[in-house]
This record gives sequence, C-alpha cells and structure tokens, in this order.
Amino acid sequence: MNRLFSLLLVAMFCFVAATPVVADNSKMDPTLEKKIKRAADKGMRFLRDRQGKDGSWSRSVGITAIALRGFLESHRGYNESDGPFIEKPIKYILSHVHEDGSISESTQNRNYNTAVAIQALKATGNPKYDEVIKNGQKFILGLQLDENDDYDKKHKYYGGIGYGGDERPDLSNMYIAMESLKATALDPKDPVWEKALVFISRSQNNSETNDMDFAGNDGGFAYMPEYSPHGDAKSYGAMTHAGLISLIYAGADKNDPRVQAAYNWIRNNYTLDDNPGAKKKQGLFYYYEAFAKSMAAYNEPTIKDSNGVVHNWRNELAKKFLSLQNSDGSWVNTESNRWWEGNKDLITARVVVAINTLRK
Repeated sequence: MNRLFSLLLVAMFCFVAATPVVADNSKMDPTLEKKIKRAADKGMRFLRDRQGKDGSWSRSVGITAIALRGFLESHRGYNESDGPFIEKPIKYILSHVHEDGSISESTQNRNYNTAVAIQALKATGNPKYDEVIKNGQKFILGLQLDENDDYDKKHKYYGGIGYGGDERPDLSNMYIAMESLKATALDPKDPVWEKALVFISRSQNNSETNDMDFAGNDGGFAYMPEYSPHGDAKSYGAMTHAGLISLIYAGADKNDPRVQAAYNWIRNNYTLDDNPGAKKKQGLFYYYEAFAKSMAAYNEPTIKDSNGVVHNWRNELAKKFLSLQNSDGSWVNTESNRWWEGNKDLITARVVVAINTLRK
C-alpha cells in the first residue's frame, strides 16, 4: 500500500512538472513592478526637491494638484500625517479657492485647475475638504454649455466644457471634468452626464453615432467637434483615449458602439513610440497618462492589435517609462514642449499618476 502511494506521488509530480507554465498576462510582471515602484520613488524624490517654499510646484494650482495626487495615490500611501511636503501643497490649493467655487491661481484654465484640485483633495480622504469639493463640483457643472446658456441641443458645442474663460469647449477639458466628477462621487443621475455624452459623441469620428455631417468613420476622437490641432478633424491617440475614458465615466458600457469604435481605433493604431496621429510627438506624456487611465477604465488586461499581436499594456507602458526616465528622476518631453510638456514638474507628476494607475 505504501509502495502504491509512493508511485502515485511520483506520477503526480511528473504530471505537474510536465505541464507547461502559461504566462499570466493579466497583471504586471512582478520584477517589472519592483522596478517601476523604484522609478516612481525617484520621480517623487525629484518632485520633493523641486517643491517651492509655499508648497507648490511651478506656482501652479493644476501642477501642484497633479503632483499631490501622485504622492497620495502612490504605493507609499502618503497622507497629511507625513509632514509639510503633503500639508503645504494642500494649503496652497486651499489658498486659491474662490467664492464661485473655482480653484485657480489665475482666470485661465479654471476648469482644469479646479477639476484636478478637487480630485487631489478627495484623494486625501479627509472629510474637512468636502465643502470645498462640493463647491468645486458646482463650478464645473456651471461651465457646461446647455439651454441655460442659450445653446440648442443641435449645436455642436452643446454639453461641452471648456477652460472656463472662453465659450469653446474641448474634449481635453471634458475628460478632466468627467474624471474629477467621477472621482468626487457626483450623483450618477445628475444631468451633466447625459449632456456630456452629446458633446463627447460629436467629437468622435464615427458617423453611426455622431449626428454631425462632418463626422469621419475611423472611430477615433478629435480635440473638439470639427477641429483637431493636427489637421482638420483628425483623430489622434491622446484624444481617443480621453474620449474613451469620458464615455465610460459618463455611463457608456463596453457594448456601446461608441466605446467599441474607440477601442478598435486604439487597436488599429497601437503604439507607445509616439502619440499616434499627432505632430512631432506633441502631447506624448499626456497620451501616456490618458492611455493608462482609459485602459484601466476599460478593464481588459491585454490589447490585441490589428495585426493579431497581444500586448500586456501595463508591462509595455511601464517599460516605456523606465526607458524615458532621466538620471535625476524626472521625465520630460525632449522633442516638443507644446502644452507644457517641457515642464519637468508637470510631466514627472503625470508619470507618477500614470504609474499609480498601472498598479491598480
């Protein structure tokens, strides 16, 4: 009996040993994850060294909020009890709260600054900022163009949100607004979501769901209805990822034809070497951050491109960040400074936020 039992154990061992090991493409490679954590640490050390005496980065509410969020959501789990490098940027943000609910150091970029500021304050987990967050939400909601601003639903800008100082909405501001309202738990039944879907849909080159005559048919997204900074209403990577995440946050599910069209554009144009469709690597790191967020929201571990190649996007984006990090721990776009991509504070903060997203 003992001999039979021993033979069975040997047989089982041989079977297990002979069974091929299948790589798990659903997660980041553990060795790579250790490396990207160290890279994030170096990036955060760079940011700490660059922090101003007033707690800000680049004396900008927007950049300060993105950097603060990077620290709070990192694998280190930083919080207000860790000291001045967390407390002071919060105070800086709060010092720029205005009566109308906006949070900004200037009259420019008020939507963008307010959106990233309330998201950073929410990431603290401290309920004493709830009123500031709620007022910030109200400010953002007030920027949406609708009947209250005499915009008919047939107008191409209906439902859109812009910078907060002009009347032209764009998908970049829309995406940042959607992300912040989602992160700060705005009521999913609020009318803002349904109205937003109208504008988001009209920024997509998908004639089946875009009711405007100018719509193309590749499924990607332009910067705004009928306009792209890269020519006509051309689709490009950063805005297609921004469009996809905006659709999902506004309530569209995976089976929605707009979501599928955007995802197919991403599959057909899969690359991490540039911002596909954009000029001269403009907005490259904005693209990387939006890429990480949209793929996390889409919630598929891999992307099968149009050539049939399966990509573990977490691993590949992590490797890209490792290859682009400077010796001082920073990241920066060395080929184009358009949209502030030559600012090391901003780009390093963006990458830390993206790395945090990769690890979720």
